[in-house]
Amino acid sequence: MKLAFTVEAAGRTSQLQVDIDTFVIAGWAGRDRAAIDHHIEELAAIGVPRPSAVPLYYRVAENQLTQSPSIQAVGPHSSGEVETFVFTAGGELYVSLTSDHTDRKLESHSVALSKQLCAKPVGATAWRFADVAAHWDELVIRSRIVENGQEVVYQEGPLSALRLPGELIAGYTRGGPLPAGCAMSCGTVGAIGGIRPSTSFAMELFDPRSGRSLRHAYTVDVLPEVA
Repeated sequence: MKLAFTVEAAGRTSQLQVDIDTFVIAGWAGRDRAAIDHHIEELAAIGVPRPSAVPLYYRVAENQLTQSPSIQAVGPHSSGEVETFVFTAGGELYVSLTSDHTDRKLESHSVALSKQLCAKPVGATAWRFADVAAHWDELVIRSRIVENGQEVVYQEGPLSALRLPGELIAGYTRGGPLPAGCAMSCGTVGAIGGIRPSTSFAMELFDPRSGRSLRHAYTVDVLPEVA
């Protein structure tokens, strides 16, 4: 899958195209193991299978990645999750945004299949990871949805709540760097008020030191669920 990014660095922008042939979702990527275990038990109580490892790396077909401002999903049971999206180009690591859009109804049967079923929106702007690595934990991810005609904050939290990208990459590659052609999403923060669907999803990675943000938004066209 070919993705195109506008890279913002040192007050300038440049264009970057990358070919992604491997996409990995790092799940259960929080730093607080007690909180993860509690969440696992909460989900198990509603039928979501427990992960076989923490963190757990889900492979999703690269053709599910999209930079379109709209996606289609079968039925009204899917929802987004904002995550950082890291990839390598020219030997350098970059960071952008993605939404781990997931079918919540299927999730109780198989987490892996529920992730594979939905397209994964990706932002069109990126930063050099080196430009934010020293203060990575201060960065904030957030998302917004539309409810009852009003935009509300759906997720918000610092990246200090999640494992560092280097740690997640090393766990997947067994100590090596992220290979060219491989992209990884690096975990998310909890939904404020609980997980719920919306046909409008806006996401942001905010750098409080520079005041700049990466942003992306998309809408969901709900297709009929035909039996």
